[in-house]
Amino acid sequence: MRKSAYLAAIGLIAAAPALAEPGITDKEIKIGQTMPYSGPASAYGAAGRTETAYYNRLNSKGGIHGRKVNFLTYDDAYSPPKTVEQTRKLVEQDEIFANFGSLGTATNTAIHKYINGKKVPHLFLSTGADKWNDPKRFPYTMALYPSYTMEGRVAAKYILKEKPGAKIAVLSQNDDAGRDYVRGFKEGLGDKVSLIVKEVTYEVSDPTIDSQMVALRASGADTLFNMTTPKFAAQSIRKAAEMGWKPLHYIVAVASSIKTVLQPAGLENSKGLVTAIAAKIPADPRWADDKAVQDYLAFMKEWNNNADPNDGSNTTGYNSAWLTEKVLTECGKDCTRAKLMAVVSNLKDVQLPLGLPGVTLSSSPTNFSLYNKLQISRFDGKTWEPIGPVIAAGTN
Repeated sequence: MRKSAYLAAIGLIAAAPALAEPGITDKEIKIGQTMPYSGPASAYGAAGRTETAYYNRLNSKGGIHGRKVNFLTYDDAYSPPKTVEQTRKLVEQDEIFANFGSLGTATNTAIHKYINGKKVPHLFLSTGADKWNDPKRFPYTMALYPSYTMEGRVAAKYILKEKPGAKIAVLSQNDDAGRDYVRGFKEGLGDKVSLIVKEVTYEVSDPTIDSQMVALRASGADTLFNMTTPKFAAQSIRKAAEMGWKPLHYIVAVASSIKTVLQPAGLENSKGLVTAIAAKIPADPRWADDKAVQDYLAFMKEWNNNADPNDGSNTTGYNSAWLTEKVLTECGKDCTRAKLMAVVSNLKDVQLPLGLPGVTLSSSPTNFSLYNKLQISRFDGKTWEPIGPVIAAGTN
């Protein structure tokens, strides 16, 4: 090569811009997730469809800083091996910029080490397990769901205030989720943990939990901390009514759905139940004039095939996509993975559009648990009625 040509080539190399990060160009930002569109948890797939509709609307308005959002959402059938396969495709073939909103504890666990090893942001997961709050070992993973332990602490604070001399019975599922909830509940009780007079567990394979409910009532307890999933929650509510047992009955948020738990259990049987919630219920008349709810309902009608706006998966998907848009926008035009992680690890009192007033999100570089406050609510036979101010768990 002649000297002049060689020097010219060197000059071109020096002037060339640094190679962009995977998944982001001047015109596009590529993000992805896995979602159970088939299999035993396919009902949760509604969240992914809502997110798809949200990004379609966002792109129709010009996207984020002139970039269209290329959203890839793949079916993992709620099967961890399939989650691994699909996530590898997202990372290694599609070369996504970040993973947003993947659903499930077991499924996300299967990719936890892999995706952090690849330094791909793994954000706003739809699961409340405590393991997602571990920024030291897994600095790229963050959930968008109130942690089970945190809710347990909030429940304990409420019970101590409402009934300081309570005789407490504890019913829980014998798995990681149940243990997280009960650990948080005991932490919240602190030196009053001796108020617990009886603890029983059940297996997800059990046909009923009638015998557990009989044992709890026989303990003389006047308060029940009920950590059950929907099927067993409905059973426990019905059994308590059959026995004429009327304790102060706290049921965890994952089992608080009016449609899938309280209606099957009987709305009359469910009157007086207490839970802690984070999001607005769009059908609740109290939100009829709320602009954020009105905007959500209009979006669902125009962009999401008029899907059921009161399905919790749809509200979760909407909040997740809204927060994703917010953090990517805050990254600016020179968005990088490092900058994205700096933004999401320094959130301060963010109010989600469908979040209850005062139930805000905050984070720090050492605390990736976004929720620290919940609203205690009582079921009045029709809807969940807020009781008092929001309660902070006291961990942020």
